[in-house]
Amino acid sequence: MLGSLRDLASIIVVIAFFQIVVLQQPIPNMGSIVAGTAMVVIGLTLFIHGLEMGLFPIGESMAFAFARKGSVMWLLIFAFALGFGTTVAEPALIAVAAEAAKIAAEGGVIVNTPEAQSSYADGLRLTVAISVGAAILLGVFRILKGWPIQYLIIGGYCGVVIMTMFAPKEIIGIAYDSGGVTTSTITVPLVTALGVGLASSIKGRNPMIDGFGLIALASLTPMIFVMAYGMLFS
Repeated sequence: MLGSLRDLASIIVVIAFFQIVVLQQPIPNMGSIVAGTAMVVIGLTLFIHGLEMGLFPIGESMAFAFARKGSVMWLLIFAFALGFGTTVAEPALIAVAAEAAKIAAEGGVIVNTPEAQSSYADGLRLTVAISVGAAILLGVFRILKGWPIQYLIIGGYCGVVIMTMFAPKEIIGIAYDSGGVTTSTITVPLVTALGVGLASSIKGRNPMIDGFGLIALASLTPMIFVMAYGMLFS
């Protein structure tokens, strides 16, 4: 808990400095802010402890189990399902998709009805989830083959630039943000553990070189998929 408080101290200092020194105003609702900060510290402490107890070990153990099983097909299916399932459950993606649907309705891009907004948000979430699933599948296949990751990243960002030239301008910003919100509290621990565990269990693979990089692919592919979704939707 002291470690969590230390990690949050910089945020607290910045907010307090600008509120008191720059804006020269008292901090409003001090009691609520203090209580909320305490809850954040407790929640962050439990979250980190939960990662160490549960998500990291299960990700690594399943990677070892699939490597011992020797079935590439089931490993790739698991990689896609893991990327899809964790992304659909991401709170950050749910919030961004809902906000994007609201703004799209207010801007006349879609019909301003709850049903249309829900359909737009669900379509955006599913598109991002499929893209992350495809990225994790590709990343696992890269680990199996030992491909250098830089070529995949360079090719991917070239694809992002090309798609940006043709995608509707209303979807470009959402697509770029989708790459960031997908790699959050649920996806990152499991995907990282999967990559490191898989690279550790395959002879000739270096966990430091081959085990990491899945998150980069998971951040890249949603940009391309969401822009394609925008082109189809328009």
